[in-house]
Amino acid sequence: MKLIGSTLRRLGLAALTMMLVVSSFAVFAPNAAAETYTIKLGSDRGMLQFQPKQVSLKPGDTIKWVNNKVPPHNVVFDAKKNPNKDATLAKGLSHKQLLMSPKQEFTTTIPVDAPAGEYTFYCEPHRGAGMVGKVIVEG
Repeated sequence: MKLIGSTLRRLGLAALTMMLVVSSFAVFAPNAAAETYTIKLGSDRGMLQFQPKQVSLKPGDTIKWVNNKVPPHNVVFDAKKNPNKDATLAKGLSHKQLLMSPKQEFTTTIPVDAPAGEYTFYCEPHRGAGMVGKVIVEG
């Protein structure tokens, strides 16, 4: 009887261990698939534009913004031009601090619960010159 009880306990522990391992894959799999996209602030030729001007990504992905040419630049997401017109979300995605030197960078991670759709962003000092871009969050 002791042998059967000991064997059952070991099997139970093995089954519990397997359940924990399998469930950890389910929890961490979406993060493992997250990607990072780079957007330059200012083109390689010194034009006042984002390069690329548009990027499609998924919730949980990250954008690395790199100050390229003709600073200062920043990134402001337009609260009126996102799927839910959510000012709090737009503010959380924005980086209003001006980058003054080439190669300065910062990142923005799209929240995993961000609604799908188009998000318009711009450089505050150069918006009038057409420095506007778009992030398309896929569902």
